Amino acid sequence: QLQASGGGLVQAGGSLRLSCAASGRTFRDDDIAWFRQAPGKEREFVAAIRWSGGSTYYADSVKGRFTISRDNAKDTVTLQMNSLKPEDTAVYYCAGKRAYSGTYAQARDYDYWGQGTQVTVSS
Repeated sequence: QLQASGGGLVQAGGSLRLSCAASGRTFRDDDIAWFRQAPGKEREFVAAIRWSGGSTYYADSVKGRFTISRDNAKDTVTLQMNSLKPEDTAVYYCAGKRAYSGTYAQARDYDYWGQGTQVTVSS
């Protein structure tokens, strides 16, 4: 139901732009978030955006470097990642849930997920 794209290999200090697109549904009424999972680690919250785009939330580790945005007309959510660090290396997933249901930073509260896209940052 969600398709994540835009991952790749980049050097430390570089940038990548991830996209999350709806497939077979619309998510314009849903909150959308990005999570990531590094090898041997639990999935962690990265950023979230409310259905209206009026509120955004970030993990402390990415605040000031990552920006989440959405275009409801196109059913897409974008994660712009700047000043990337090796510790940002992970598989990145986008996820959706009904607006204001659950907690934006808890993976268990999300109802549907994309397949993930690999981000690798070399030092």
